[in-house]
Amino acid sequence: MNMKEEAQNYTAPETKNIADLQKVSTSIEVEDREYEKKDGEKFSLKVITVEGEDYRVPTSVLKSLKSILTEKPELEYFKVRKEGTGMNTSYVVIPL
Repeated sequence: MNMKEEAQNYTAPETKNIADLQKVSTSIEVEDREYEKKDGEKFSLKVITVEGEDYRVPTSVLKSLKSILTEKPELEYFKVRKEGTGMNTSYVVIPL
């Protein structure tokens, strides 16, 4: 499939982003979820579920949280700030 067809067939997963939450517990369960694009191609995401809603957990958030937990293993809550859009999106993990 060429780039144009791929772009036209792309649908974002129907999950919210962890940055949409006010705070997140470090003890919440993280699941791998598999999704399928319109063309049948499958992909997986890390997801948490809060009050029945799924929230995507970007890999960069897990990496940042790992670094924070190395220095502060007793951390119970954190929040995530999303900066930028599209391919220029970055996430800042803020210990609470």
